[in-house]
Amino acid sequence: MNRVCIAFGSNIGDRYGAVSDAFKLIEENRMKILFKSEVYETEPYGYTDQPTFINGALLVETELSCREVLTRLLAIEKDLGRVRKFKWGPRIIDLDIIFYNQEIYDEEDLKVPHPDMQNRMFVLRPLNDICPKYVHPILKKSVEEMLKELNKL
Repeated sequence: MNRVCIAFGSNIGDRYGAVSDAFKLIEENRMKILFKSEVYETEPYGYTDQPTFINGALLVETELSCREVLTRLLAIEKDLGRVRKFKWGPRIIDLDIIFYNQEIYDEEDLKVPHPDMQNRMFVLRPLNDICPKYVHPILKKSVEEMLKELNKL
């Protein structure tokens, strides 16, 4: 079985409803949710002229490959009404693979661990709720260590 950390976020429409619907669809797509983080209200990242987000993280277990997880998460986003207008823009739902076991993927459309996650409080804080000791396979630092470093900035 594979263990996958998934970050989720929403900042338009019924944010909590979209997240709840995403959880149901994740489970229906052969990904068993083991742990859910707290849900945090966060400021937008990148493009800041938009509503605040709710963000969190999930730890799921699945037999799916990393590529299959990505395909299913993108389909769930689309099913829930996500439209990609521009980078870092508003979204009804956002589902990102942060970690897939201890594996590293560096393909054009599949980058795992998620690039720049170590600089994003809205990713690290929820991850720290569900897997603080998990070690980033490239940076060789735990989620807890990366969060402490980011808090010092």
